[in-house]
Amino acid sequence: MGRKKNILVVDDSALMRRLISDIINSDERFQVSDLAMNGLEAFDLVTRERGRYDAILLDINMPRMNGIEFLEQLEKLKIRQKVIIVSTVAKEGAKETVRCLELGAFDFVTKPDSFMEARNNTFRSMLLASLKAATGVDFGLPAAPARQAAARPKAESITSAASKALYGATSAPVKRAPHRQVPAGSKKLVALACSTGGPKALQSVIPLLPAELDAPFVLVQHMPPGFTKSLADRLNELSKITVKEAEEGDVLQKGTVYIAKGGSQMRVVKRGGGYQIALNADEPARGGLKPCADILYESLTELDFDEITCVVLTGMGGDGTLGIKQLNNQKNIYVIAQDEPTCTVYGMPRVVAEAGLVDEVVPLTAVAEAITKNVGVR
Repeated sequence: MGRKKNILVVDDSALMRRLISDIINSDERFQVSDLAMNGLEAFDLVTRERGRYDAILLDINMPRMNGIEFLEQLEKLKIRQKVIIVSTVAKEGAKETVRCLELGAFDFVTKPDSFMEARNNTFRSMLLASLKAATGVDFGLPAAPARQAAARPKAESITSAASKALYGATSAPVKRAPHRQVPAGSKKLVALACSTGGPKALQSVIPLLPAELDAPFVLVQHMPPGFTKSLADRLNELSKITVKEAEEGDVLQKGTVYIAKGGSQMRVVKRGGGYQIALNADEPARGGLKPCADILYESLTELDFDEITCVVLTGMGGDGTLGIKQLNNQKNIYVIAQDEPTCTVYGMPRVVAEAGLVDEVVPLTAVAEAITKNVGVR
């Protein structure tokens, strides 16, 4: 086994610092190397010990310097760190959590409401799962300083064997149906999937899209209930194109992005000659995901769009690949995937690429241009 991953815990509660430390130190792959009571103490440690920490667990509400201010300082100085938000605000203040993700936080875990709840296995499992993803310990690759790992996160890539086992990718690429160029005025749709690192990545895509995009745009970002509205509202503030959290019965309009509602499965259906959003909060999660991109993509196989542009951005796992594979068998699709160097986690784009389903692999900064070029404007 390689060296233990060094973790910094930042929380103004001595009880929570102790509890979180006990959980981290119970896993032989991690060790709490430092503690901080607020963002100011943490910032001092990070700037003095550059590259020391493989991950930071960060509360949001703290005296002297809160979690958001801490992340803003890291961004200002271009200090790369894997930061996981562990806060009650992650449940109550979706807007603050989205802001943290926008500033580059890797993930968030909701802090339990009570000490007894904090000692149960659910919180422990979520915390360690997020730490493992952030540090890449499950992939058995050499440890790297956090700033280098953040720049090119190979340690977070899911292995070829894992992708094949989980998502059916084969060593021989899937036979692609030939993509047909469609004339102006054709019925088009854009469907995007992303997960870990998605909220920040979307800020490099959605605000660069033209308001006159010649297609409606549906989007699955893996998030719990309450967070997707804050994400949609924030992106709408930044964008020329209209962005909203999808609602049951929304009629798809060109130049509008519909973000799947956290805690619901989303499909597109045809009703009364138009295309509408259908949400189902009672439908179970698939592969632990609700919303699930595969379900959205599968729903599109029944519709009469002339062209569907599928986009896959940063995220763990391989959600979206099975749905795109079904679409490829039945529809005229064009698939754009984010490249490895610009992904927070090179999982979802890697799986769809290894399945032989991708037409174009581009860096994050070129995704909006690739979408617009393929879809066109009105």
